[in-house]
Amino acid sequence: MNLDLLCSPFEFLQSVSSHVATYDWLKLYQTWWQQQGQGISDGVDRAGTVGLRMFDRFGARVDEICYSPEYWKMLRRGYSDGILWRAFEQNSLLPAFLGIYVTSFFDPGLACPYTVSLGTAAPFSKYGDAELVQALLPRLLVKDETVWQGATWMTEIKGGSDLGATVETVAVKHGTGWHLNGDKYFASNAGAELAVVGARPEGAPKNVRGLALFLVPRYRRDGKLNYFIRRLKDKIATRSVPTGEIELRDSEAWLLGEAQAGIYLILEVLNLSRVANSMGSVALAQRAIADALSFAQQRMVFGKPLAEQPLATRQFDERVQKLRAGAKLAWLAVTLADEVWREKPPYSDRYHLFRLVTHLAKYWTAELAVDAAKWGMEIHAGIGTLAEFRAERWLREAMILDIWEGPPHRQILDGLEVIDRKKAHRLLFDLLSASAPVPGLKEMESRIEQHLEMPSEEREAKAEQLFASLASFTADVLRRSDS
Repeated sequence: MNLDLLCSPFEFLQSVSSHVATYDWLKLYQTWWQQQGQGISDGVDRAGTVGLRMFDRFGARVDEICYSPEYWKMLRRGYSDGILWRAFEQNSLLPAFLGIYVTSFFDPGLACPYTVSLGTAAPFSKYGDAELVQALLPRLLVKDETVWQGATWMTEIKGGSDLGATVETVAVKHGTGWHLNGDKYFASNAGAELAVVGARPEGAPKNVRGLALFLVPRYRRDGKLNYFIRRLKDKIATRSVPTGEIELRDSEAWLLGEAQAGIYLILEVLNLSRVANSMGSVALAQRAIADALSFAQQRMVFGKPLAEQPLATRQFDERVQKLRAGAKLAWLAVTLADEVWREKPPYSDRYHLFRLVTHLAKYWTAELAVDAAKWGMEIHAGIGTLAEFRAERWLREAMILDIWEGPPHRQILDGLEVIDRKKAHRLLFDLLSASAPVPGLKEMESRIEQHLEMPSEEREAKAEQLFASLASFTADVLRRSDS
């Protein structure tokens, strides 16, 4: 076990893909985190939920989130270094996902603003009115502190898994634009200058086919607030991103794409976030294991370091192997996303393969992060429960990564859907076997085909074990193919 490799997200990424070596800016970004950013992040986490100043001294509504100047310095560092603008200059998502990985190693919560800003810029650049894109997209790609942020707001009070039934925000045509009325209950990156918002055009069907995607600015044409922050959420972790309840009251908006294709655009946004979540989960797992190893190499137990005890040695070896498998699975999701992110409906087979790999990666890496963080706390024993030493923080952060952008059951059901309707598992197996025979592939394919022949309710009830097996199988094949 190489502690130096585990302690450097940049070097670990290099061991996963040779592409990373060309990203010199990423190493400098990591150095800034090591020298300055981690301390700021620790302070933000210890401070807990920040305040919300709703009115100025004259009684005008301002909804200002009261982070310290140091927080804004930390947040804007990632934007200025190029997590977002490099992706559009290079027409590649790799800089964004790599930057999100390095950020997540030090602060998983801070990766969220970059993720949702990407989730705003990507669909806006594809589906927005050309004149509007020319006017507003560059504001998200500025290289200094004046950069705008994005946000993706879908979830309402009844939950986010069944958007067709739970989205009650209504969009009404108003001149050349639209007005939105409704409430978003879990709105991450509250205060963003632009947000993509799921809403139902007036008279549209009350199912997923009736949803559309809209772009909502922070301010109206007259300069007044265009949406309001009712309150900020007091969360278990991810305190580096403000999550609030958003009130849309005749909020000015622009429709993105065709209204009847809205659910596909919404899923494009969610799937990009799921890829980012996978990278963040692997980065968190790496950090938890690295911190545990650093502690165990110095902790003396029965005359020798804990890391050299037989049981601990085996546990470290197993988790490092799982870490590499998770990294390879997440990286496959990244490379596929980079291939297909400019596609529009109707999608190619390659896009459906991307969908399946994304669900597998989000499911498997989130579980990996929770396991690694929990085990890392156990390695630290009583010290691990103390906030001052971070081990408990990684567990808090991991629990949110497991839920963000759809908890495990959502990934299972959506993954099963793309297997059933698009036969995406066959595309996956073709990919895995392209370079060499894969032991067990025929058996896995047979299990899936038998599963698809079950009655629908039985198929869903028994889906978890199959999906977990497919995710582990895929991750392990990718890991072994690189050894």
